[in-house]
Amino acid sequence: MNKIILAIAVVTLAGCNGNAQKKERQKKEQEKTYAVNKTPEEWKAQLSDKAYYILRQNGTERAFTGKYNKFYESGVYQCAGCKSPLYKSEHKFNSGTGWPSFDRGFDENLEYITDNSYGMSRTEVACAVCGGHLGHVFNDGPQDTTGKRHCINSAALNFKPEDEGK
Repeated sequence: MNKIILAIAVVTLAGCNGNAQKKERQKKEQEKTYAVNKTPEEWKAQLSDKAYYILRQNGTERAFTGKYNKFYESGVYQCAGCKSPLYKSEHKFNSGTGWPSFDRGFDENLEYITDNSYGMSRTEVACAVCGGHLGHVFNDGPQDTTGKRHCINSAALNFKPEDEGK
């Protein structure tokens, strides 16, 4: 009986932690001024439903479903919200996780946020220009480069081919 009560308490506390983290993130977004700042209605008019869910509501697409998971053309990945450059294709690698993975990005356009949701501590990565949620950063990337894995949702990205705009 005590084990059941303990299990219920752990699940309840983990759920509270996730909600508290989401509220803390929303409060930070409201307090911080980004270079690109739009109302929820403006974002909804601009973005697809999936992109809005990920970028503006901190969602996650299902593994292996994103269009950039197995995509390896040369160019630059941009924020789907504001078109800021985020990642070069040369820093993309196949992590096998089901999401596009990069070992580094344009740090001036990336924001790193401590995420304590779901009973664990992770590093969220967001667009520093518009505040859009991109994914998370983990320390299990290629050891011969940075050791980092930026695990990014495809719907949070646009791709600009290398030869476009020349």
